[in-house]
Amino acid sequence: MRMKLNKSSQLLLVCVAGLLAAGLVTACGTTTTDFVYVASAKAAGPYNYGEIDVFEINSVSGFMRQIPTSPFPSGGRNPVAEAVSTDNLNLYVVNQDDNTIVQFAIGPDGKLYPQNTVNTPGIFPLAIAVNGSNLFVLDTYQPLPACSNADPCSGSVAVFPILPGSGTGSNATQGGAPGTPVVNGPLNYWPLNLPGVASTDIVLPTAVNALKSGSYLYVAAYDTTTGTGYIFGFAVGASGALAPVNGGVPLDMGVGVHPSAIASDSTSNFIYVTDSANGAVISYSVASGVPTRLGSSPTGNQPSAIVADPKYPYVYVVNALDGNVEAYSISSSGSLGFLGGSATPVTYTAGIQPVAVGIDPSTDHFLFTVNFLGSDVSDFDMDITTGTLVNAQRTPYTSNAQPTAVAAVPHKTS
Repeated sequence: MRMKLNKSSQLLLVCVAGLLAAGLVTACGTTTTDFVYVASAKAAGPYNYGEIDVFEINSVSGFMRQIPTSPFPSGGRNPVAEAVSTDNLNLYVVNQDDNTIVQFAIGPDGKLYPQNTVNTPGIFPLAIAVNGSNLFVLDTYQPLPACSNADPCSGSVAVFPILPGSGTGSNATQGGAPGTPVVNGPLNYWPLNLPGVASTDIVLPTAVNALKSGSYLYVAAYDTTTGTGYIFGFAVGASGALAPVNGGVPLDMGVGVHPSAIASDSTSNFIYVTDSANGAVISYSVASGVPTRLGSSPTGNQPSAIVADPKYPYVYVVNALDGNVEAYSISSSGSLGFLGGSATPVTYTAGIQPVAVGIDPSTDHFLFTVNFLGSDVSDFDMDITTGTLVNAQRTPYTSNAQPTAVAAVPHKTS
């Protein structure tokens, strides 16, 4: 039996269909607020090359879904860190087992297009930061002939200038390619040595942060010989060359302190360093370039990553062992306290072993963690007035196996 529609019904059906089509276009075209890039260390296939999952976030519900062509190859084995260029046009992925940084151009639809691959100066890169025209990378070990996992040595930090675009028309090249590493005397890296301390001490970097102002770079490190934590500070010159602050003497964080992550606030006056050994986040003023301790706040077990909101006075720490996110408010002096003046920690459940955290760059409205053992991504809707978090729609979202890093760019609407 076939149902017949009168002209009014037909017109109504056409209108409804049109509205549905418009809604679908709107959902695909304008309600996406950001693209989120999640690196996974263990992908399918015999060689376990890494992959990058690309998620789009709905600006209303926070719902995350992978774009149709996701995932993309990371360009190497064991991707462990990501960073985005200041203009949001390039994604840089560190592949640890290949000692490489791969530059991807980011399309307006979030897709990734590999452009250039460069080797890091040292061995086993582990962290990366970008600010303005410079890319900073930490290598676990310096490139010394006898240095390896079996015979470790201290690590290093290197600077790659980010090259501008050139040419016009068919000869045009997009900017963002990493150039030749900046020289440091006879070297193309800065060794993390301790002035006046025996060269037999093995100082391994753990995290890096470039201030938003671009004036200073900070590297957290751990002396495996003495069990001491350090913060190395560098002034960043116009060419990207680094000048160690405080005569090259790093800040001694104390014996038994194991720094694991570092973040800076939007004013570039404060940095926050997590201590995975003692379950703490330590606040420092860096207004003069040299870190000055302000205080310490407790975290959960094994804090692994930290992010400071770029617009609002909040800091979030993920605790790997507890599988949660801990929230703090920043006082006018730069010190941290629990949200709302609470006397006890304010925590939110994430996935299994969260190891990285980010905040959406378009609205600062969503916070996401990548959960290494859970092989998924947790997404939270953040109250910008109070800093509190609630689960976004249908969180968590499945990623490839063992995700390690996260970065995000705003969705381009034009």
